[in-house]
Amino acid sequence: MINQTIRILSIFCLIILNSSCKEEKLVEEILRPVKYSEVSFLGGDKARIFSGTAKTEKIINLSFRNTGIITLLDMKLGQQVKKGQLLAKLDNVQSRLNYESAIESKNSAESQMNTSKLNLNRIRTLYEKGSSSLSDYEAAKNSYRTAVASFESSKRSVAIQQEQIRYGYLYAPEDGAIAAVNSEVDENVSPGQTIGVLNAGSAIEIALGIPESIINAVKKDMGVKVTFTAIDDTTFRGIVSEVAPALDQNTSTYPVRITIVDSDERIKSGMAANVNFEFVDEDISKRELIIPASGVGEDANGRFVFLIEGNDNSYYVKKQPIEIGDLTPDGFEVTSGLQAGQKIATAGLQTLLNGQKVKLN
Repeated sequence: MINQTIRILSIFCLIILNSSCKEEKLVEEILRPVKYSEVSFLGGDKARIFSGTAKTEKIINLSFRNTGIITLLDMKLGQQVKKGQLLAKLDNVQSRLNYESAIESKNSAESQMNTSKLNLNRIRTLYEKGSSSLSDYEAAKNSYRTAVASFESSKRSVAIQQEQIRYGYLYAPEDGAIAAVNSEVDENVSPGQTIGVLNAGSAIEIALGIPESIINAVKKDMGVKVTFTAIDDTTFRGIVSEVAPALDQNTSTYPVRITIVDSDERIKSGMAANVNFEFVDEDISKRELIIPASGVGEDANGRFVFLIEGNDNSYYVKKQPIEIGDLTPDGFEVTSGLQAGQKIATAGLQTLLNGQKVKLN
């Protein structure tokens, strides 16, 4: 009976010990999650995205250099045109009348010049024979010079009026596509009035504004990445082609132009674009390590962080003394104690213990 009782008590103790061990193992497997951050360089690689608008590299506003009523308009949206192609013309009534008047004035001036020349020859002959005075001879020469000047002026007037007639014809100045048509046949237009817009050139540019805080980091020929909201899953290469040296007062930004390197027919003028700038500080010797302010603790021995070491199967924290520099908008500069790429805990430092096992959150 006593032996049986002892046997039962032994089995009971073994059950209790086994349960206790399982509970301890269960407690050990509960790892505390910690937020973390990687140590990086201040002023290292940073990406900034700005919005802009696509347009062809050359946009030409088409207009006449004369006034009149449009009698021909060969322009349609999207129409491809060649350099020198006739796009529109005016009635040119007033210019033709002025041209005809200039022709008549030239003919009259030519007749007067010829008459003055004959009179000069006659007076010269009489003067040489002593039958005419010197004053009559000088007067005849002056009259002829005046007639010649009048004739030359009338010829220039004819050329000008002939040019005015040419201004009534509008030709395509470059190869391209018609982007806008602003007038109709029988419409009365004035010089300089835009009747259409021509997109010339094959390259696409992006116009955008850059704030003064980073404009000095934007350089000509700098590479960028461009995406369009209307074109899914495609990234285009671009380069900075122009950087304005002065602020645009209307937008309080510096105008910048990006030229798309990869040509694509899907890119249309006016499309919204996102331009990704990647700024890199190439002078590594001047770069400082940076860590979040929330990852820095302090005790009687000075500043410290909790390094996270280990691998995917097991992580633990290690208390690491550090020396810090200035506080920046991105965190504290680290002068010693850390290296780039190390992981540090950024929350709950007061409750962490040196060597404590954790899991990454």
